[in-house]
Amino acid sequence: MFQISGLPRDRFEDFFQLDDDELAARGAKRYVANKAPGFPCRVSLEDAEPGERVLLIPYAHQPAQSPYRAHGPIFVRELAQTASVPRNTVPALLRSRMMSVRAYDARHLMIDAEVVDGRELERSLTRVLGNERVQYIHLHYAGPGCYACRVDRDSR
Repeated sequence: MFQISGLPRDRFEDFFQLDDDELAARGAKRYVANKAPGFPCRVSLEDAEPGERVLLIPYAHQPAQSPYRAHGPIFVRELAQTASVPRNTVPALLRSRMMSVRAYDARHLMIDAEVVDGRELERSLTRVLGNERVQYIHLHYAGPGCYACRVDRDSR
């Protein structure tokens, strides 16, 4: 049993109020989506539609004090609402791409990893979460390597 979570929209509210120069000062950039897929939102876990405004923001997806501490770029749709993904469900956004599955233990050390076709994520997540040492999983888009979302064990 697993739970996939997008990022909470409220973490990015300040960015939406900034002009292009202020965004640049924070290492961010505004875009207008010109294709779909191509601008995967980490809040809604949906691709932006062509013509939709998105922000490309630097984000610390692995802030823990560990050798795996990391940050990278993420897209956030300006009109995104925080995703509410039913448990044991993989959003279409993730199914349509090759995904890197990265499992971490309680010390935030990577203890398992694999690259899978998004259509096989349920099988991969079930297998990886079968290891009791796994505390959480990060999914990344395998091509560009960018953080996609977090997966936790759902004990309900």
